[in-house]
Amino acid sequence: MKLDSAVGCMLVLMLMTTALTRTGAAPAPTPLSALPGARGCAMAPFTSLSPQDMKAFRRAKDALEESLLLKNRSCRSRPFPRTRDLRQLQVWERPMALEAELALTLKALGPMANSTLGDILDQPLHTLRHIHAKLQACAPAQAPAGPRPRGLLRHWLRRLQEAPEKESAGCLEASVTFNLFRLLTRDLRCVSRGDLCV
Repeated sequence: MKLDSAVGCMLVLMLMTTALTRTGAAPAPTPLSALPGARGCAMAPFTSLSPQDMKAFRRAKDALEESLLLKNRSCRSRPFPRTRDLRQLQVWERPMALEAELALTLKALGPMANSTLGDILDQPLHTLRHIHAKLQACAPAQAPAGPRPRGLLRHWLRRLQEAPEKESAGCLEASVTFNLFRLLTRDLRCVSRGDLCV
């Protein structure tokens, strides 16, 4: 008796699924260290920050927002649009997007370490620099044969790169301040979870 090709394919798929299940060879989540070009990536500890770190970030954010209220400014663009969601990117692209987000945050808040807010910002800036350093090890190498930013990622990276040219220092401070907890609780957590972030 002859089986048509569709039934034959279905039987082969069922047999392969059964064999993979019985041997324990089911697909496992891809750790960031296994992504193309990742070098010694260790982002799992950043799935959630310690209560002490979060308290320091809340205190810094409150102080920054209070100082921003005293300044009257008109900002033109939004480097961090509300519709942006790292889950829209491929897993290997997410560390690149977060690295650019952190770089802009450090660029905007770094100079404030020498201001009256220096003591309040000291621990949060230290933590952000530490995360940024770890994240740079996760970003795919930009070798000619490696993956290149394209599509949505390219658009986001360009937007973050152009933000310092389009906005005043005060507007950048405001943007990164209002984005700070999204960066820490959504974007960082998503990158640290790898392909489990869906």
